[in-house]
Amino acid sequence: MTDWTEKYRPTTLSEVRGNNKARDQLEEWAESWDDHRKSVIVHGSPGVGKTSAAHALAADMGWPVMELNASDSRGADVIEKIAGEAAKSGTLTGGEAGRRLVVLDEADNFHGNADYGGSREVTRVVKDANQPIVLVANEFYEMSKSLRNACETIEFRDVSKRSIVPVLRDICRREGVEFEEGALEKIAESTSGDLRSAVNDLQAVAEETERLTVDDVVTSERDTTEGIFDFLDELIKEKDAEGALRASYDVDETPDDLLNWIEDNVPKDYEGAELADAYEFLSNADRWLGRVRATQDYSYWRYATDNMTAGVAASRRGEKGGWTRYGPPSYWSKLGRTKGTRNTRDSIAERIAEREGASVATARREILPFLSAMTHHCKNRELTVRMAAAYDLDESEVSFVTGSGTDTNKVESIVTDADELKAEKAVEHSGNAFFEAERSSGNDETTAAVTDEGDNDDSSGQQALTTAKSDDSNGGSVSDDSSSVDDPDDDQAGLSDFM
Repeated sequence: MTDWTEKYRPTTLSEVRGNNKARDQLEEWAESWDDHRKSVIVHGSPGVGKTSAAHALAADMGWPVMELNASDSRGADVIEKIAGEAAKSGTLTGGEAGRRLVVLDEADNFHGNADYGGSREVTRVVKDANQPIVLVANEFYEMSKSLRNACETIEFRDVSKRSIVPVLRDICRREGVEFEEGALEKIAESTSGDLRSAVNDLQAVAEETERLTVDDVVTSERDTTEGIFDFLDELIKEKDAEGALRASYDVDETPDDLLNWIEDNVPKDYEGAELADAYEFLSNADRWLGRVRATQDYSYWRYATDNMTAGVAASRRGEKGGWTRYGPPSYWSKLGRTKGTRNTRDSIAERIAEREGASVATARREILPFLSAMTHHCKNRELTVRMAAAYDLDESEVSFVTGSGTDTNKVESIVTDADELKAEKAVEHSGNAFFEAERSSGNDETTAAVTDEGDNDDSSGQQALTTAKSDDSNGGSVSDDSSSVDDPDDDQAGLSDFM
């Protein structure tokens, strides 16, 4: 049977449901692209219609689509394709005004390639693009700050129940499916704003019955929920190695999630040597999953599944009886509680990595802990100010690194001083640009004022004035030694500049 999510995918922006404001913003971005020529990041939860809206926009504008996926191949391959398509203009293959729409799906996955310059290269490409680019992302803050700042942003929110139900009702009528209104409402409630999942659930239930009722939806939900618990019972207590592996084929969980389920629940029945053996197999499974993440080669999933199912079942020694209360992985709740903290940490690490020429992993694992120790509770105030200036930290980020409260006067004053320090450094790194401008305009009064101010003990002012006078007496020449000291190292300037 045809996948209903593809069969009923919106063909125009007017058919996109539940995000009218975002839809209008996307249309306005496309229509005014020749004026601003900026790429756009469309972000939001999975299944809310981001990619569908991009394709519908292209259909409305008469633009051919070049779609790429950051997870489908190596970062360098994707970047090369983006650059190639984004650089073209006015070709015979273009649509209206020679335009084509480049859609980069799962663009937030480029953070995994940041250690190899992938994120920086994508940022460069979108800044120089001659074609409109839409970057689709689930996690907006997983993208580098420089990439986010280079693009316009449009947020797609979770689709409300009142927007999902009419879509399900329309599909039922087109497919000739009889239904109870309550059944559609139940599906809309259970999918938590994910329109794509709602359509998938509707199709799954409709294939099993002639008339869709509330009871059918409730039964389907119960079967899905009990599936993982039944599997855990079979894996830990009943099945042999081969039986456990075969039982895993019917569980609707990714290997990563399945590993979390097993890891949290196996200690409830295993103990001693059998628990040690089980964790050894789970450790092997985690290594294989790490290899999948590193290489994007999903064929390694089979080895991870073998270890976490057949291996754990083979570790059992003796019969396991009775009833055990299994529960969802504690890791999930921990991720939910720490999401904001992790986003802040990663944002700071990306800026450190970009400025210091290190990898994001190195910045997060090695540099941040040292900065935190040296600036703990802002005790070394001067160093804290230099750090905030070097990495452009706001109050919440300074608080994160130092462990101080975000609303304290101490943190606010540090950020204020850091802004002043950045302004001073900007003037210092400008060399003689300001004095050259004054001489060219013939403004003697300004020069005299600077001379008067130079009588104080401000050594930096005296040095700048001396340089200006030297320029007047030597025909504007600047010594090689002076230039070598004052010139910044372009984009590689880091915390050392403020020490």
